[in-house]
Amino acid sequence: MDIVGKVIQVLPLQEGVGKTGNPWKVQSYVLETQEQYPRKVCFEIFGEDRIKNNTCNVDDVVTVSFDIESREYNGRWYTSIRAWRVQQGNMLNQPVGASAAPAAAPATEAAPASMANPAAANTATFDNVGQDETEDLPF
Repeated sequence: MDIVGKVIQVLPLQEGVGKTGNPWKVQSYVLETQEQYPRKVCFEIFGEDRIKNNTCNVDDVVTVSFDIESREYNGRWYTSIRAWRVQQGNMLNQPVGASAAPAAAPATEAAPASMANPAAANTATFDNVGQDETEDLPF
């Protein structure tokens, strides 16, 4: 999953040693989305290498690729948002580069409608399934 926003806070670096004796580091950041109703999201980067490669500062606009994971401890559930990539800027609205796959060729007049627009064909086939004239729900 991806989220875009402005970094509003960099939290202190957390360090420790795991059960096996290996050291670990976690850096947390607070991001604010740039929507009509902004949301604040705290995400973390785990591992010294990822922290070095994915740095961001307060007021940076970034695109964060992350995984969400929940775990149980003593009957309570805890959720973490772990970033695996942080890119500077809004990468979700960037135009497709030259290295991307070429766009599909326009459909010819001889092609059936389902070939020209498969999404429209899928919605058209399910519009009236299971409906009678007194129902307005599709199920």
